Amino acid sequence: MNILVTGAAGFIGSHTAERLCDAGYHVIGVDNYNDYYNLELKELNSRTLANKGITMINKDLRDDDFSTVLPLNVSYIFHFAAQPGISSTSSFEDYFTNNVIGTKNLIDYAMQCEKLKLFVNIGTSSIYGLEATFPETTAVKPASHYGVTKLAAEQLVLQKSREKLMNACSLRLYSVIGPRERPEKMYTKLISCAFQNKSFPLFEGSDKHLRSFTYVDDIVDGVVSVINNEEKVDGEVINLGTEVEHTTQDGIDAVEEVLGKKIDIAIVPKRAGDQSRTKANITKARSLLNYNPQTTLLESVTHQINWYKKYFL
Repeated sequence: MNILVTGAAGFIGSHTAERLCDAGYHVIGVDNYNDYYNLELKELNSRTLANKGITMINKDLRDDDFSTVLPLNVSYIFHFAAQPGISSTSSFEDYFTNNVIGTKNLIDYAMQCEKLKLFVNIGTSSIYGLEATFPETTAVKPASHYGVTKLAAEQLVLQKSREKLMNACSLRLYSVIGPRERPEKMYTKLISCAFQNKSFPLFEGSDKHLRSFTYVDDIVDGVVSVINNEEKVDGEVINLGTEVEHTTQDGIDAVEEVLGKKIDIAIVPKRAGDQSRTKANITKARSLLNYNPQTTLLESVTHQINWYKKYFL
């Protein structure tokens, strides 16, 4: 069975592609290899996937026709590709073209795939807004260009389910951490600063922010569990993440504990649109998918530090 994974050279996409391949599926990965973050990491991820026999295709979803380079006989699409996070270097056009136009183009392609069983959109807790502690039925209030455009992408996908044109669902992910995390993200940056004896830039007041820091393998467990459950998840929005909350300071403390050294902290101006609290409400995921994340923060941090040591020291 053929499965397409967009954003396959990225953080969570690469882990999902690898898991699907290990499960015996034929995986086709798509990524545009842009320079939003260090290409070295994406190329490292791609080599790992290619060594497992995963086909990697360099393609930008903003191109309006890619049915000539992608196979039409795919059974599942996992759509991770996006302009991620809240960044001062990303324009509204970056978010809109990647997250909305790119998704619309992928939907147009998906409509040509006659064997498609399910289109899985990868959403984000940022859709909820400054606080993300709610069940999926709660009215959302996104507070960033990222959250707004990811909501638009989600609705474009679910529209096709409502029209009975294809099975589709959206998975809203919470504060994913672990090996292959982007260099500018909290844990990779903390670890890097520790080994390079540099100061970690901490947004003012964010040490008290609460997060559902969820290990990437626990997220992938939930993502791949939709396979063969398309009747259960069609038309649904489903939260994935841990119910255990930690402050940003807890995360810093965990890295320091595993490394056995203090990290110098430099306070920088707070970031507009940053969430103050995320706690995954996973009642629906438990009910529909038997979802049960287990990895602790210390275990997650230990895995990520070991990965960093292996590839970057």
